[in-house]
Amino acid sequence: MDAATRQLIRQRAGNRCEYCRSHQDDEPFFTFQIEHVIAKQHGGASALDNLALACPHCNLHKGPNIASIEAGALVPLFHPRQHDWTEHFQLQGATIIGLTPIGRATVRVLNMNDPLRVEVRADVLRRQRRRRS
Repeated sequence: MDAATRQLIRQRAGNRCEYCRSHQDDEPFFTFQIEHVIAKQHGGASALDNLALACPHCNLHKGPNIASIEAGALVPLFHPRQHDWTEHFQLQGATIIGLTPIGRATVRVLNMNDPLRVEVRADVLRRQRRRRS
């Protein structure tokens, strides 16, 4: 993948993980990765509409997964090009809540509320409040 494509994906995402919404600046020790929403092994192309910016935590947990079981039914994971984040997720304090089966499955599979991740989000929220004061 060329540098121009990587830059376009980062700009499109606002330099935020398209799953958990963490900002690259809040994770200075890790470089966010360009990932295939639908993995190549499942037929996903390296086209812009199948590429997303992901923090290492979300990317590692997502792996090649494209779906999960939620309430006994097969449910797709959140697809940043096809779904609206605010329809499927809500931030309550520093915890990400899945509002729909897609959101709940994605929160679980990507382990979005791992205690360390919640702590990082809480720290970011505290810093943002201090800056506004």
